[in-house]
Amino acid sequence: MMKNTNKYEVWFVTGSQHLYGEETLKQVEINSKAVVAGISGAVKAPVKIIFKSVLTTPEAITKVCYDANSSEDCIGLIAWMHTFSPAKMWITGLKHLVKPYVHLHTQYNRDIPWNDIDMDFMNLNQSAHGGREFGFINARMGIERKVVVGHWKDPEVVKELDIWLRAAIGRHELSTLKVARFGDNMRSVAVTEGNKVSAEIQFGLSVHGYGVGDLVDYLNNVSESSVNSLFNEYKEQYTINKSVLDDPQYISAIKDQAKLESGMKSFLDDGGFKAFTTTFEDLHGLIQLPGLAVQRLMYQGYGFGAEGDWKTAALVRVVKAMAADLKGGASFMEDYTYHLDPKGMKVLGAHMLEVCSSIASGRPSLEVHPLSIGGKADPARLVFKAATGEALNVSLMDLGNRYRLLVNKVEVVDTPDLPKLPVARVLWAPKPDLKIAAGAWILAGGAHHTAFTQSLSIDHILDLAEMTGIECLVIDENTNLDDFKKEIKLNEVYYYISKGIR
Repeated sequence: MMKNTNKYEVWFVTGSQHLYGEETLKQVEINSKAVVAGISGAVKAPVKIIFKSVLTTPEAITKVCYDANSSEDCIGLIAWMHTFSPAKMWITGLKHLVKPYVHLHTQYNRDIPWNDIDMDFMNLNQSAHGGREFGFINARMGIERKVVVGHWKDPEVVKELDIWLRAAIGRHELSTLKVARFGDNMRSVAVTEGNKVSAEIQFGLSVHGYGVGDLVDYLNNVSESSVNSLFNEYKEQYTINKSVLDDPQYISAIKDQAKLESGMKSFLDDGGFKAFTTTFEDLHGLIQLPGLAVQRLMYQGYGFGAEGDWKTAALVRVVKAMAADLKGGASFMEDYTYHLDPKGMKVLGAHMLEVCSSIASGRPSLEVHPLSIGGKADPARLVFKAATGEALNVSLMDLGNRYRLLVNKVEVVDTPDLPKLPVARVLWAPKPDLKIAAGAWILAGGAHHTAFTQSLSIDHILDLAEMTGIECLVIDENTNLDDFKKEIKLNEVYYYISKGIR
């Protein structure tokens, strides 16, 4: 379960001009600070909203945009036009601003004071047409941004801002993310591959490949005391059958995962990596495939992708960061097999070993079983059922000419006991149903690996896609396959034209 440990900042800037006089501008600043205080106390996203200034000149606007770009903590801006702010002043700043921003189209007062309204009030409260002026220059410059309309105390406005703030966290994570790839891609698999250069250009994330021997060097330096400490932690947190605690082979298998966890964490932290991949086709020097170790690292907030899938590893890290402090977990996931009963078709999601226990419905069981793939010793892993309720499966694909996010809304239901399948598992009914959801997913080229999240909504994913400038297709209760096909075809035209000639 990931907790926020970062110092994210979003800067609140207010647009105005000098024509209204110093008294009006002083009141604009007072009102802006009150709005910031109100929003800060209402949103739940782990972000500090900071009032920066009332902007009245092109030079001031440009400077705050450059300052935001160079700030390591600033992940975006909230822009409010309290009065009329002539939009030509914003051109240079917006042209160079690389951080995302949301246009908050609000006003300080909720209601018109019918009996007292005068020209002083009108001069001060001009968001109605000030925001339109700001909107024009953004449209004229072709800038993607979110517009939130309504009074700043309205719970719906607060909710929209909270969603945007979390998407800004995700965008920031992508822009700074380093992924360690232990081994290469699973041989001959297409969707887990991708252009790492284009990914770094598009998002900022970087992917670094390492031989398994590089990891083995770290494993050889793990102390016995570190292994024993983790083993004792496992006994406290998970259910272990008491009858096996006297079995040296069983205990050795668990302690090997403790060694993997300690060594992998040291490797990742030393290199500044927040996500990683493994593949069962490249295990030279390892006793067993990392299972429990991967589950534990994901629980701590690291992104993971199996079989060399660096895109899903990055996405798992991003959804975990976006959902920090929210109820529910997130995990690497795979659609494994179908239940095609006409009375209720469902999908069993699982993987060989690597599903994060942040999505578990109860206390996981720590077990050791044969894997029958990878050719190594029997690996230890956590076995559990996922908590029921609404969730999302999100996939990131490299289509060659662009990136596509694909998201499917699902309803997780209780999984029957599976006594012969000792893996973590999730059973869900896709929206609107399996036939349409699976058909749309396949038509869109969706991967078999996903980031599974119990915390985020489709709006979070849509905002993230808009911030990163990529396509997003949604499969939910309203999806119709004919319309979905048309959307894919129209998007092909749009993204081809929007890229221009290179």
